[in-house]
Formats: sequence, structure tokens, C-alpha cells
Amino acid sequence: MFEENVVCKLLQIKYPIFQGGMAWLGTAELASAVSNAGGLGIIGAGHMPPDVLRAEIQKTKAATDKPFGVNIMLMSPFVKEVMQVVVEERVPVVTTGAGNPGEYIPALKAIGSKVIPVVASVALAKRLARTGVDAIIAEGMESGGHIGEIATLPLVPQVVDAVEVPVIAAGGIGDSRGICAAFSLGAKAVQMGSRFVLSKECIAHENYKNMVLKARDRSTVITGRATGHPARVLQNKLSRIYLDRESHGAPIEELEKLGLGTLRLAAREGDVEMGSVMIGQISGMLSEIESVEDIIQNLVKGIPHVLEAVQENLR
Repeated sequence: MFEENVVCKLLQIKYPIFQGGMAWLGTAELASAVSNAGGLGIIGAGHMPPDVLRAEIQKTKAATDKPFGVNIMLMSPFVKEVMQVVVEERVPVVTTGAGNPGEYIPALKAIGSKVIPVVASVALAKRLARTGVDAIIAEGMESGGHIGEIATLPLVPQVVDAVEVPVIAAGGIGDSRGICAAFSLGAKAVQMGSRFVLSKECIAHENYKNMVLKARDRSTVITGRATGHPARVLQNKLSRIYLDRESHGAPIEELEKLGLGTLRLAAREGDVEMGSVMIGQISGMLSEIESVEDIIQNLVKGIPHVLEAVQENLR
């Protein structure tokens, strides 16, 4: 299965499954495990200083000889230095978010890196496709963390129709059914973040994982719409305070200060009341913590059964 998949051939990976580049969670431990299991592991650079990212890249290289990626937020204050580290370390795949990676593409192409931006709209997908990127990740608003305004189901086929490069679907994909649905929309691969949070290799604090395990279908909320940077998180004390202040017209500066450092507080320190527990809407589907190897194998093994069910349903 997947021997002729265009994304697998492009990136030299076994399965067309990306691990989302999650800040504070997408570390060398998780990224190397996903790559070793046949997917594409991705280090989430977030706002990492360049020396910290270099250390994560080198740890990943020591743990796997398979391709891996780095996700770079183009709004990071360290973006130029981080890009230089990626070039110097010759990272095989670079995914980007929150901007246009165009100015960095020549340097990345010069070292053979594949450049794959994350988009939340057709207009951005078309614009970035013209810059020479290798593929595009179309991410729907079901995903955790920072999101756009369009759901995965309508976004992915519109992006597929609008660009010539392969499209990777993201947002709301958590099992074999989601993978098959994404491929039926025209995607050539999928990206999953929330599913890998509940892996043994993810270094998220135990409190963070336990809160995700307890989540239900309506457990997430969207904060930050007023700031222009909405994010999907689990409901807790922080989200209630934030939404209350947001609804009463609090200044953007106040809201940004309220959210500053809260992802690390939850993910690393385990404060899941005043920390930001970023997770997607599939959190209500997640019921156990497994190894990355088991997660990926179960996803792949489930695909034929889903396709059989589809055929049965079409009769």
C-alpha cells in the first residue's frame, strides 16, 4: 500500500501520514518516533530560539535516519535565524505557517529541502503554489491550536481543484475513517496533530494528556477571534476568563498578555486550568495512549476495512 503515492515518493516516506508540527509538543522524541514508524515526524519550532531548534534537530538526527521536518511559524521573532539553522542542518522537509515562505524558498531548494506551507484558504493556497512550493497542507478549523475559518470538508476539495501540487489534508482527522475521507476529497496525504498528543513518545504533561482523554465532542472552544489569531483549546478556567474578557471588548493587548506563555504552562508544567490546552475537535474520539508505532500501524491496517464498509454502504 502507498508504494506509488506521490507524497511518499516525493518525501521518501513509507506512509502518507504527517505528524503536526505542534509547538512545545512536537519535539525530537515525537518527531523521530513518527519518522521511524514510517510517517513524517515534524519538529514544532514555534517561538524556539535558534540554538534550541538546532539541538532538537540534532537529537532527531541521532534518533532516526528517516526523513523528518521542521514546522516554522513565520511570525516567530527568530524566523530568519531559525531558517538559517534549518539550512545549515539541511533539514529534509520544511512546513510553514502564518505567512508566505517565498523569500526563503531559494535557500531551502538549494539544499534539497521540500517546502510545504500550511494554508486555511483557497486564495492563500493559490498564491503560495505560485512560489514554487512542493505541496500544500490544507488545514480545516477542526484542528487544535491556531485555526482558520473554513472546515476541512469544504476546504480540501477546493484547494485540490485550485492548485497543481499535491495537497495534504489536516484538521479533524483521527482514525482510518478520516484518512479515507481525506483521500476521497482529493488529498494525497494527511496531517494529524491531536492523535499524536496521546502517544507514549509525546512529552506533553500527564495532566494535559488526561484532560484530552476526558474530552467530549463539545469540549473545545475558540478563543482569540478578536485578535485575528483564533485558537481551538479545551474549556478550562483560562478559556472562560479569556472569552468573558473578549466578549466585553477587552483590548487586544490585554488578551494577548492573558494568553502569553500559557501553552507551555499546560504542556510542560501541567497547569491545565490556567494553561492553554490546545487540541482539535477529534479529542472526543481519543480514548487511549499508545506508542507511535501502534498508532500508525492501526491507522494503516484500518484503511481496507473502511474501504470495504464504503463499498457496502454504496450498494
